Amino acid sequence: MRLVIKVGSNVLTRDDGRLDITRMSAIVDQVAELRAKGHEVILVSSGAVACGRGELSVGHKLDGVEQRQLFSALGQAKLINLYYDLFREYRIPVGQVLTMKESFATRREYLNQRACMTVMVENGVIPIVNENDTVSVTELMFTDNDELSGLIASMMDADELIILSNVDGIYDAPPGTPGASVIRRVKPGSDLTACIGREKSGFGRGGMLTKCGIARKVADEGIRVAIANGKRDGILTELIAHPDATLHTEFTPNPEPASTMKKWIAHSASFAKGIVRINEKAAQALRGERAVSLLLVGVTAIEGDFEEGDIVTVATDDGRTIGLGRTAYAAREARRLIGTHDVKPLIHYDYLCLE
Repeated sequence: MRLVIKVGSNVLTRDDGRLDITRMSAIVDQVAELRAKGHEVILVSSGAVACGRGELSVGHKLDGVEQRQLFSALGQAKLINLYYDLFREYRIPVGQVLTMKESFATRREYLNQRACMTVMVENGVIPIVNENDTVSVTELMFTDNDELSGLIASMMDADELIILSNVDGIYDAPPGTPGASVIRRVKPGSDLTACIGREKSGFGRGGMLTKCGIARKVADEGIRVAIANGKRDGILTELIAHPDATLHTEFTPNPEPASTMKKWIAHSASFAKGIVRINEKAAQALRGERAVSLLLVGVTAIEGDFEEGDIVTVATDDGRTIGLGRTAYAAREARRLIGTHDVKPLIHYDYLCLE
C-alpha cells in the first residue's frame, strides 16, 4: 500500500515554537515500522521554520515573509539532516523534494515531479516533501502543507492520505464543548459546514476548514483520507493495523477512482487561465448521469486569454462554478466558434473535472 503522510507544524513544534525532536523521532520509528511491513511511504513534512527559529537570534524586526524565508532557509537544511540521521538508524535512505505551487501549473512540470518521486519510491527512498518557502511568495503559496499533501497523494496515486494534526479528527462541535465527539466517517456529499471552525492552527497557515476541503477532494478521487492526532503514541501504525479501533476521522473514498489526468485538473483551480460561460441547458447536461463533453453550442462567453491545452474554469452565466477543464482551443478561436455545431468539443469529457 502506498501512503502519503502529512506531518503538520503543530505536531512537530513545542509550545515555545521550537522543533519537538522527540515527537519527530517517534514518527520516524512508526514510518520505519510501516516500511518493514511492506508499505511505500511519502512524507510531507512541515517543521523547517521551527528548525530555523532555533538556530538564529535576530536583533531587528522582520516582516512575516522575511521571517519565513530566513528561518526556512536555515531550518530546511537542519530538518532534512535530522530526518537523514533518524532514518539512517533503520538503514532507510531519504531524499529531499522542495517544490512550489507553480511547479504543478503545467502538465509537463507535474509529470516531471511525479517521475522524480516515482523513481525514488521504486528504489526504496522515502521522499520528504516540503514547500520551498525560501522563494515562494504569498500569492503563489499553498494554503499550507495540507494542500500540498493532497496534491502529492493525488499525483502519486496513493492508496491513503494520512493528515496528522494536533486534534483527533473533525468534531461535531467545537473541541472542548461538553458532549463534542469526533466524527468517525465522512461519506461523499456530507455537509460539515456547521462542524468546522475557521481558526488557524497555532504554528501553521491553515486550519480544519482547509483539511476538510482537501480531504473531501482527495477522497472524491478515490483515495482514502484519515485525519488524526499526530501527538498520540503509535498513531500511524494503529491507523493502518486497526483503523476501526483507532480514533480519527475517515473520508470514505469514491469507489470509482479518477484518471491521473482528471486528478491533475481537479487541483488546478488556481492555475486557470480563463473562464468559459455556459447556458443552463449545457450545465444540466454536464451534471446529468451520462458522461458528456462540453460543446461550443452551449457556450455563451469566453473570458481571458488562454492557449490550447490550458486549464479553464467552467461557469454558468449567473456565476456558478461547474468545474475545471483542459481546453482544446485557444481563446481567440473558441470565441469565433461560440454557439456552433459539428466541431470538436471545447473540453472533452476525459479532460473535464466537475465540482
